[in-house]
Amino acid sequence: MERVTLGSSGLSVSPIAFGTWQLSPRFWGEQSREDALAAMKCACDLGINFFDTADAYGDGYAETVLGEALRDLPRKELVLCTKWFNHFNPDASRYPDLSPQHLRERCDASLQRLGIETIDLCLLHMFDPLTRLEEIAETLTDLRHQGKIRAFGVSNHHVEQVRAQRKYAPYSVVQPAYSLIDPAIETDLLPYCQAENVGVMVYSPLHKGLLTGKYTGNETFTDFRANHPDFQGERFRHLCECVQNLRPMAEKYGVSIYQLVLAATLMHPGIHVAICGIKHPAQIREAAQAPKLTLSREDYFAIRKTLIPTAKIADASGSRK
Repeated sequence: MERVTLGSSGLSVSPIAFGTWQLSPRFWGEQSREDALAAMKCACDLGINFFDTADAYGDGYAETVLGEALRDLPRKELVLCTKWFNHFNPDASRYPDLSPQHLRERCDASLQRLGIETIDLCLLHMFDPLTRLEEIAETLTDLRHQGKIRAFGVSNHHVEQVRAQRKYAPYSVVQPAYSLIDPAIETDLLPYCQAENVGVMVYSPLHKGLLTGKYTGNETFTDFRANHPDFQGERFRHLCECVQNLRPMAEKYGVSIYQLVLAATLMHPGIHVAICGIKHPAQIREAAQAPKLTLSREDYFAIRKTLIPTAKIADASGSRK
């Protein structure tokens, strides 16, 4: 698979990243460990070298499973990303903590669970309002000097938070939520990252599964989506209808709706990588084909219009439609 350079981090990665959020039982319920391990090996066989995890996913469980997979994978060819933010209490409660001592503890814990000596990319999972930005930057810089991390960045930060963090250290990657149903970061964060050569790896590009094309709008859910407004009632049915309207376009290109949406997502010049949440090998085999698809500009905007039919798009004359 082709490689892209993730902004100024210098990391050479596949445009599809293997996401492990699905291994968080509190959000997705229990998942098959065996299927996840098989999917990780399959991803590597397909040329996907980028794996995304976090210590919050199952309170270390996702890192542990990924660490198990790494024993049989070519570590030197892979790029591993993990994230830190929470202080975990014995009773399973959490609170934000990016204090220097805690960051060092989280780093060591992640290294141990993953069974590696260096984390290629670590991200601040969210913004901590109580820790001074310069203290966080100094700690991450020190961890890099120690050889424990190679590059660092942020996740779930809005553009002003990113701008503030970058005053103190070269945060080179951001990880925001993005989908063709919810492309809000196109107005501010993506232009900023393009101008500053910041790598962008988006999560939930399939909008928590809604953009895969497998739902009709009549389904019910037992995971966290049971309380998500996009998966409820008339809104869910409407969104599913919009997604199904993409089927003729997918058939035109000889691909699935899943692949069509991923390919369109990766067309944005500010997006380097799409993270795909993977539960079993068939999903990563399908996702791996998306970067090979080239869409026309006309079809790209037709996809956008289908998914957000009420969106206002400025034409070349500046009028609003």
